[in-house]
Amino acid sequence: MRKAPVWPSGPSTHLRNRSLTGGALTGVGIAAFVDETVFHQLLHWHHFYDKASNDAGLVSDGLFHAFGWFAIVAGLFVYADLRRASGPVRPAWWSGVCLGLGGFQLYDGTVQHKVLGLHQIRYDVGTAPYDWTWNVIAVLFLAAGVALLLRSRHR
Repeated sequence: MRKAPVWPSGPSTHLRNRSLTGGALTGVGIAAFVDETVFHQLLHWHHFYDKASNDAGLVSDGLFHAFGWFAIVAGLFVYADLRRASGPVRPAWWSGVCLGLGGFQLYDGTVQHKVLGLHQIRYDVGTAPYDWTWNVIAVLFLAAGVALLLRSRHR
């Protein structure tokens, strides 16, 4: 029989932190998957890296897609491990998902789109409405994640 681990900060803090981490990995992976699938593959609005040939853009999309799936798989491994223990702290898990989604999207919209100029959301029209919408949605996910995180700390 497996003994319950002893954590210096207490099991609830440890489970909450692991739940938050697993949720964040899953959220980052979901955001990357949706971005890659919808904007890169279905709509053909951009590639992950648009500063070179179309072939380079497709390779960068493949690497980006692999990164997204790796993040989802890692997050789900954490979730499975938490289920074997005493279960994830659900508000912390969903907080992590929202923080991962929003954090990835805000990073993408500010650093990758504006600072590094790797790509824009869409090239054939003015980018301002798309940029504002992209970043506002990211901030809404982040706000939801913070609210859920505060809720998980009060449990």
